[in-house]
Amino acid sequence: MSIRTNKMKAVPVLLKQLMTTRSKFNERGRDESFDGKLEMLRLDLNKIKDVFVRVKKNEEELLDILAEVHAHLCKLDCRKLGEDMNGICKRIRDSAHKLLPMDAFDDSSKEEDHKGGQSQQLQQPHQKSWTRVDYEGLKNVPKECLSSLLIFPENAVIRKSNAINLWIGEGLVIDIENRTAREWGEHVIHDLLKYNVIVRYGKGKDPLINKFQIPPSAYGQLESLVSKENVEDPGQDRLELAQKKVTLGDLHFGYSIRTVFNVEVLQLGRWKDSPVHHIEVGSEDFLEELRNLTQLKYLSLRGISRIFKLPSSIVELERLLVLDLKACHNLETLPNDISSMKSLTHLILSQCYLLEGMPNGIEKLKNLQVLKGFVISTPEKTPCRISDFVNLKKLTRLSIHIGSQAVIKDKDFESLSQIFTLDHLKISWSGSDPRYGNFQLSLPQNLRKLHLECFPGKSFREFLYDMRYLWKNMELKITGGKLASMEVDFEWWHVNILRLKYLKHLKVDIDDLKSFFPGLKYAEIKQVSEHIEHEWT
Repeated sequence: MSIRTNKMKAVPVLLKQLMTTRSKFNERGRDESFDGKLEMLRLDLNKIKDVFVRVKKNEEELLDILAEVHAHLCKLDCRKLGEDMNGICKRIRDSAHKLLPMDAFDDSSKEEDHKGGQSQQLQQPHQKSWTRVDYEGLKNVPKECLSSLLIFPENAVIRKSNAINLWIGEGLVIDIENRTAREWGEHVIHDLLKYNVIVRYGKGKDPLINKFQIPPSAYGQLESLVSKENVEDPGQDRLELAQKKVTLGDLHFGYSIRTVFNVEVLQLGRWKDSPVHHIEVGSEDFLEELRNLTQLKYLSLRGISRIFKLPSSIVELERLLVLDLKACHNLETLPNDISSMKSLTHLILSQCYLLEGMPNGIEKLKNLQVLKGFVISTPEKTPCRISDFVNLKKLTRLSIHIGSQAVIKDKDFESLSQIFTLDHLKISWSGSDPRYGNFQLSLPQNLRKLHLECFPGKSFREFLYDMRYLWKNMELKITGGKLASMEVDFEWWHVNILRLKYLKHLKVDIDDLKSFFPGLKYAEIKQVSEHIEHEWT
């Protein structure tokens, strides 16, 4: 085939011929210098392999914008046109600049030798780097997990927890042997990073990764791999809303959704990391119709505004595994009893600031692994007690919010030490009165992360009780509150990651922290006393 016949196949054809030619030269006798030059050519060809595809996509985007501008001009609306002119010109300029993928030969990232790949770090969301996917290593990664990544746009910032929750809902990661579905999902993320399908987002020395991106180079290779393996694309029937502000039920963006059925995964909520992308409902009536989605396993209403009440019909979704209501800021009321949702493994209620209590039946959800945003209020509003969580034998992650009217019974928090599966614990306070922190906390021996938010006390010397079992390295995060002293009396607490943020009363330096926590390997300090931002490793 001539290189000029089909531009989409030009580079693959050239790569194939390069490999054939390289093999024939090696048969004649290997010349290391010449073979190195051929390898440089192969790397450069790999870099531009998806350039034609991206150029074609960018051409179509520019043409769409120009067609939209043409329609705008035809309306002869002088006032509207004048108001929008700056935005129109900027969109045209931005789209035109994207016609040529300037990162096709990005030399800012260092290439590793051709025997293996190298994971890159994107310093900012607009920067892009070249990543060579390790296909050989991907053999043990579920192909459906690779395919599911294609529902996200290239270079989008994706929270690790969102991706794992989605895989759980789709049944791509499940509980097997001694590993939970979430642990299996963490293992997949680790492999995707290792084999260069995804890269960590952000800068700094933080040893943990909470967000990632799929760089454009890897995205193109991922599409090719999924196509080659004939893996079903989970996004082939998806509906994409491009606007930054969308109202569900609004017909002005050109189409409406009348019927949804046989659905296992429903992501209505915000998945993008930026709160700029706003979603709100025109009416809550559509929530009643969810009772008909009897096969539903994953439901996200994350970040949707104007949802004030979750209907009681939601408890009829007995197959639901993940219910994500995070940051539904208007949500005030949950169903009275959710004990019938026996399949539920993830109940996420964090940042629902208007919730004043919890429904009955949480302690009966025996499969619950993640419970975030549990509100402690009066006994009438929160009938379930902390001590009831001992019955949840699979609970690994728990976040508790102590309301301003909270009634905490004696030794309630000491019972947390009996939840042997718990490895992540967060406690936040809405009241600054020290009496709301006037209880003793006994931690489970397998805890790996403790997050205290808006802690009302000046010292947690007495608050943290019986720490001799915490022999594992763990992460301690303290954000906000009145904490003034980090001094502790126990030597068994092995903290190796420490994060301190927004603690204006705390006087501490890195030498103090190293004396308090001899095993410390990484510390992040932000707006603490005279420290504006500091990172130590």
